[in-house]
Amino acid sequence: MFFLIGLDTKLRHLGDGETRECPRCHNTTRWLRMRSFRQLTLFFVLPVLRWKRRRYESCGICGAVIDL
Repeated sequence: MFFLIGLDTKLRHLGDGETRECPRCHNTTRWLRMRSFRQLTLFFVLPVLRWKRRRYESCGICGAVIDL
């Protein structure tokens, strides 16, 4: 029997976050709300297992990250 498996990090955009000043670039901007997780897939299509789920907001200018 022959199986193809894949391992990848997936990112999902959850919408706009808060408007705040970035601690890294010091610009005031609307942040992006994101979710990421690691995923194991079977035949690179069917998701089998997800772990390391993380929700965060990211600065739209420099990409700095703040965990939620």
